[in-house]
Amino acid sequence: MNDRMPAQPSAPILDDKHHGVPAVFLPENLLREARRQRGLPHLPVPDVCILDPDGDMVRMLRRVGRGQAFPGWACYHTEMLTFELAGERVGIVGCAVGGPFAVLVAEQMFASGCRLLLSVTSSGRIAEDLPDSACFVLIDRALRDEGTSYHYLPSDDPFAHADRGLADCAARGVAAAGLPLLRGAVWTTDAPFRETAEAIAAAAAKGALAVEMEAAGLYAFARARTAAVLCFAHVTNRMARIEGDFEKGEADGSTDALDLLAAVVRSWRE
Repeated sequence: MNDRMPAQPSAPILDDKHHGVPAVFLPENLLREARRQRGLPHLPVPDVCILDPDGDMVRMLRRVGRGQAFPGWACYHTEMLTFELAGERVGIVGCAVGGPFAVLVAEQMFASGCRLLLSVTSSGRIAEDLPDSACFVLIDRALRDEGTSYHYLPSDDPFAHADRGLADCAARGVAAAGLPLLRGAVWTTDAPFRETAEAIAAAAAKGALAVEMEAAGLYAFARARTAAVLCFAHVTNRMARIEGDFEKGEADGSTDALDLLAAVVRSWRE
């Protein structure tokens, strides 16, 4: 009689990963060809770049005439705007939703000269003790319930982590500006419409305050590439389970988000 437990099946996404081996397809080479095909100048992007998955900040910047298209951005899939924030020119890309898209853009940003990438993404409430109104969470770790992070880091840690020094610096800057900010874990998913009651409870049991779609992939990329990346969750909803959900604040939350980012940029520069 064989008393051994049957082997647990391995998800195919965990197979054939060689994390210490260089990739064949490089963002620098993609950008080179895009510049050639489109006749773009070889210009470095600003030191500070922003990912705006919801696109609210980008739409507001366009509406008020603050954002200008950056002529050297060679990404095939997105447009970068530049604008003044905290006394310097920064770049922003909107609507890169989900880990694969966000990390694809992040790779190209850093290959183009970015030194600090900040992401602010709309998120669903997991923890019941969060404020009733929209709030921001500095994400210090993200539960890896997605696919992108496993291409960058081994699967031995269920969380992808922010750089502690960078997170501490940002937290000090936001506190000095007198802005409210929480700090903690989120759950990163690839499938928002499969957020079942069981999955939500499991994420809550692991300490997640909110659910979003980019942080785990971005933090795994950051660790693998030694890149400075910091993610914020703008907790704006209860996953549409109540009427009047998704209220973000002034200019669809853009005013508060830009105030937060300005404080982070100032702190990073000091």
